[in-house]
Amino acid sequence: MKLMVIGASKGLGRAFVEGLCRPGDTVIGVSRTRPTQLDCSEGVDLHWIEADLSQPARAAASIAAQAPPDLDVLIHNLGIWEETAFSDDYDFLNESDSALAQLVDVNITATLLLLKQLLPRVLGGRRPQLVLTGSTSGLPRSGRPEVAFGASKFALNGIADALREGFRQQRLAVTTLQLGYLNTEDALSVPLQQAAARGNGEYVPVHDVVSMVRALLQLSPSSFVRELVLPAIADPRY
Repeated sequence: MKLMVIGASKGLGRAFVEGLCRPGDTVIGVSRTRPTQLDCSEGVDLHWIEADLSQPARAAASIAAQAPPDLDVLIHNLGIWEETAFSDDYDFLNESDSALAQLVDVNITATLLLLKQLLPRVLGGRRPQLVLTGSTSGLPRSGRPEVAFGASKFALNGIADALREGFRQQRLAVTTLQLGYLNTEDALSVPLQQAAARGNGEYVPVHDVVSMVRALLQLSPSSFVRELVLPAIADPRY
């Protein structure tokens, strides 16, 4: 398997890089800077592309120039949120125009430009697969007030729906991960039981997301998971 992970330097993206590949697989991480001390399985061929996705056009061109000509799986794990998002201090009316514009550039514009460049490299595979990291904030009646972040995740759902229709004949499998609050403090190296205990059920360990995506990668070419909703067990919205 040849896998590329966009937004791979830390948290969930890093967990994808470290946890999805087996000996003989190739993984290409993409982020602004390459992290140190990545813990991939022995026998995994690891590559890295450094690109600043806050400059979408330049980043997309740079990534395309360095990416391999063929990919089996593309995981698009890109997304930023407002500085005070998910806190009592959040106030849409006090958000700066520049911050809102940058959020849209990273979460929507960069996504579109990257997919335009990279999808042709996925479509020629036996089972072309695209995984998009969304959020429960992008679901109807999510119960969240973050306007720009929520709007960008709603946009991601629209992108996924359109790609499924546009590339149905090429059998492109597009899965959107609608994730709740994540425990990104505990890496895969932390035992699952310990990571799951953080927050008393209010956070999803990255281990669980990796396990679900690993299952997606094992499906036959005759099926796919359209959408996976994975909230924390104690999330009162679900």
